[in-house]
Amino acid sequence: MGALHQGHLSLMQRAKVENSCVVVSIFVNPLQFAAGEDYDRYPRNLSADQALCEQAGVDVIFAPKAEELGIDTKQMTQVVPDKSLTDVLCGVSRVGHFVGVATVVTKLLNIVRPHRLYLGQKDAQQLAIIHKLVQDLCFFVEVVACPTVRESNGLACSSRNLYLTAEERQIASHIYRGLQQAQRLFQAGVGDRHRLLQAVQQEVSVYPEMAVDYIDLVDSTTLEPLSTISLGTSALLAIAVFIGKTRLIDNVYLHRRLPIIAIDGPAGAGKSTVTALVAKELGLLHLDTGALYRAITLAVLQAGVDPQDAIAVAEIAAQAQIEIRPAHPLQILLNGMDVSHEIRSQAVTSAVAAIASQPAVRQILLHLQRSWGKKGGIVMEGRDIGTKIFPTAELKIFLTASVAERAMRRYQQLAEQGEVSDLEVLKQAIQERDLKDSTRQVSPLRQAEDAIRIETDGLSIAEVVALIVNLYAERTQPPAK
Repeated sequence: MGALHQGHLSLMQRAKVENSCVVVSIFVNPLQFAAGEDYDRYPRNLSADQALCEQAGVDVIFAPKAEELGIDTKQMTQVVPDKSLTDVLCGVSRVGHFVGVATVVTKLLNIVRPHRLYLGQKDAQQLAIIHKLVQDLCFFVEVVACPTVRESNGLACSSRNLYLTAEERQIASHIYRGLQQAQRLFQAGVGDRHRLLQAVQQEVSVYPEMAVDYIDLVDSTTLEPLSTISLGTSALLAIAVFIGKTRLIDNVYLHRRLPIIAIDGPAGAGKSTVTALVAKELGLLHLDTGALYRAITLAVLQAGVDPQDAIAVAEIAAQAQIEIRPAHPLQILLNGMDVSHEIRSQAVTSAVAAIASQPAVRQILLHLQRSWGKKGGIVMEGRDIGTKIFPTAELKIFLTASVAERAMRRYQQLAEQGEVSDLEVLKQAIQERDLKDSTRQVSPLRQAEDAIRIETDGLSIAEVVALIVNLYAERTQPPAK
């Protein structure tokens, strides 16, 4: 809504890295302000916003007027989100707010038609609502949640911070300090609702200038209240307070699960082999991305469906029941039948690329993979595992090797199979695959910012596995007292 700050800048910068064209919408939406709220005085400075967008390398600024969007608060169709998501947290005191948000976001998505939508986690309720809106209304857009950016004192960046005096900003910093107190309790093993909320309340209650609207602990996806954070739960600890007439919100995400290892990297880097051995060494469940896509492909072939028929393929993928049984090698069940060998057939191999590239299939498997990851205790590989599937994984590895090294490995592999190949042709093919994987619109190859890069040139498989196992131990062992 304009008055852009460092939080918005972080969204633009990430979008610029991951996309060829970035559009920033700037619109102070009258539909999401109730009577008596700050619509008329909400900060507006389009020239400053434009300068920040130019700094970030934004391609297009879309800053329409209300009449250009066809907004009439009395006579217009509005989008009403699921009430279970809107009638909690901010929705209790801001009745109708999220209807206004959903309506304008729907308009913006229909006008711009983006491949990705970048949103900050500070507005966690809005994020949950838009996630479901996109899913329920069949928008072909990927919602990318980005971490909250904070001022030096911990206060979450917000356009409404402009309302605060210097003294009020210092007082407001204790909102996050309260959340941090609860976060430390959680990390020490406390999952009880009352104790976590009390930790936040104790910090903010010291300052009479802050009037608490709510402090709540809810499921981060459904926003249902939680009495405790159990294994497999992703919780949202959220707060809203007033400092004078200024309303501020903040939150932290609390995940209770066993550790996850996410291994990304280019094709031919040995991810599948290494992942399987790491899982065996650590006793973790190996989620084989390739096997999952192969299982979907087998289901499509069994149904006699053309792999290029995206609608029919999506229907088959949505109905397929895929199970993974921890074994060595991994056992894959499709609709109750063991298909561990069938998915390696030549017919499946020939068709899997066409199936795996379809956005609907990737979206279905994304939800499936995340559901398996709720309790953790898994290791998984792929080109977007650490950036998209499990962005909060405890250990992220970017496993790679030079083009020459990967080509030589493939050359030797083919020679062992009795096939004659040309090393230079293999190098060219790998370079082309790298370019395609890194520039594709759907889940491009990217190294996560917090991933550990492992160059495997000159390393044996055993050495790479040992290195990852040691990193896992360092990341998951409690600090010495």
